[in-house]
This record gives sequence, structure tokens and C-alpha cells, in this order.
Amino acid sequence: MHLTRYCMYICIKECFKEPMRGKIAGISGMENFYPLIDMENAQVIDMKYPEIDMQNISYPDNTFDYIISDQVLEHLEDPVKAIKESHRVLRKGGIAIHTTCFLNFIHKFPVDYWRFSPDALRLLCRDFDTIIQCEGWGNRIAVTLRMISGRFRYMQIPDFKWSIRRFIATWNEEKFPIVTWIIAKK
Repeated sequence: MHLTRYCMYICIKECFKEPMRGKIAGISGMENFYPLIDMENAQVIDMKYPEIDMQNISYPDNTFDYIISDQVLEHLEDPVKAIKESHRVLRKGGIAIHTTCFLNFIHKFPVDYWRFSPDALRLLCRDFDTIIQCEGWGNRIAVTLRMISGRFRYMQIPDFKWSIRRFIATWNEEKFPIVTWIIAKK
């Protein structure tokens, strides 16, 4: 896992005591969530942005147990509509996981419209019954490295504890979130 998402995926993983089962919709980045899924007891529908329009999900109400969008919201014209769609297609008790960015350079894929603080994600997900987790990760060193070169984003983080790269990837300063995310229950 690389620098800017290392801590985010660890924090998300810590919210799940049991593997995800049931019908799961993933909109981009699903490979990052496979370790959290019981693949023998899950039906994963892996969709890719921009081929799938998250603002108009072509599934009926109450279809999924989980919906995951990984780094998609910032590219959508109407993120409010996209969140409402994710809520609509979830079954009662279903879980939505949305990751996005805050302090990031413009990255057109094919366009780049928005940035989201944790407060903005909470506001977008206000129709959900419970916010399980809503956080951001970043620090001034990581922000600086990202501004120097986009290559630092892909810096691999070693597993051993006493690594400077691991220190940078796990140190969090709330004022400098590069990535933000929310886990919400319908």
C-alpha cells in the first residue's frame, strides 16, 4: 500500500470485526477492499468509474449489503446525488464506505470538481442512520512530499515498525488531511 492511503485502509479495516458478506457493490478501487471480504460468501459487483455513473446507479432500491466508492466523489458533478443513490441501493442495515480526497492536486479522471473534509462527508451522509467512522489522514510532511512530486504518493510502506516511511504514513495531523473517508450505516 502506498503513502497517501496506507493509514486510511488500516483505519477502515479496524471497523470490521467480521469479513464482509452478502451483495457488495464496488465503484473503483475494490482491490483495496478484497482483504475485508469473505469471497466465498459474497457476491462482488466490481464497477469502474467513469464507466459507471454513481449519480444514477442502475440497480433497484435495497439491493446491496455494502456499497464502496474509492476516490470517486471528487470527480462527480453532483456528489449529493451520488450519496443519495448509494443510500437508495443499500438494504436496511447496509454499510456505505466512501473514500475521497481533501488536500490533493487537481487530477482529472476525466474531471476533478470537489474536495471533502470529514465535516462535508458527515453532511453528505446525514440521511444514514449511523456514522460508524468519519476521518481524514495526512500530515505536513506527506503534504510537502506530494507537492514536491506526485511519485511520493506511490512510495511503498514497509511492514517493519521502525521505518521513516511507515512513520510518515501513520502520523496524522487533523489540519492536513490528504484523504478523507466515511463509513455509514443505513
